[in-house]
Amino acid sequence: MNAQGKPKGAEMLDARQRHIVTISSFTAKGDLESLGKALNAGLDAGLTINETKEVLVHLYAYCGFPRSLQGINTLIAVLQERKTKGIVDRVGKEASTVESSETKYQQGKKVLETLTGRPETGPKTGYAAFSPEIEVFLKEHLFADLFTRDILSYTDREITTISALISLGGVEPMMQSHMGIAMNLGMSESQLRHLLSIVESNVGKKEAESGRKVLSALVASRKK
Repeated sequence: MNAQGKPKGAEMLDARQRHIVTISSFTAKGDLESLGKALNAGLDAGLTINETKEVLVHLYAYCGFPRSLQGINTLIAVLQERKTKGIVDRVGKEASTVESSETKYQQGKKVLETLTGRPETGPKTGYAAFSPEIEVFLKEHLFADLFTRDILSYTDREITTISALISLGGVEPMMQSHMGIAMNLGMSESQLRHLLSIVESNVGKKEAESGRKVLSALVASRKK
């Protein structure tokens, strides 16, 4: 790695994605002072207000309303401060209206199939069989309501999710699942390792090392 913690000669996240990583990590950790700095840096780098807000909204599904709302309140304060300094931030596009004759569950099922690259068939197992209501909530709300909001791409949302899960810790199975989705969407192993190097620089080595173990196991399983 070079002095900036970037893998040498490898594919890396672009500047916009790097800011999504730091914003997501600090939101998940509840480090509001560092989050304020990360939000300022992201806006300076060209993230729109709506893109930044959408990252924070998305995170409630993975680290809860308290962290998400604290993040949104921090963004409000940052925007007010920037306005007093005469900084004009671009608002950005709103989410498009989704028109579909399908049920929310069917819409969410299709989104999940796109993310994983696998059809949702066969009997339910695990949590989906034990708690069918939460499987419905996931399909109808997470994958239909949230993922179809086109302010962020699916890849942006996976970068947001993975960064938060790594920073939270103790959720390695979910981390591996979302790293697999990210790779299915076209992210490379090098880009995920770059994400981990950013987390290490901003959150901690322990969290990053846990993520590296998960990524190595995922890559090995995909080669079988």
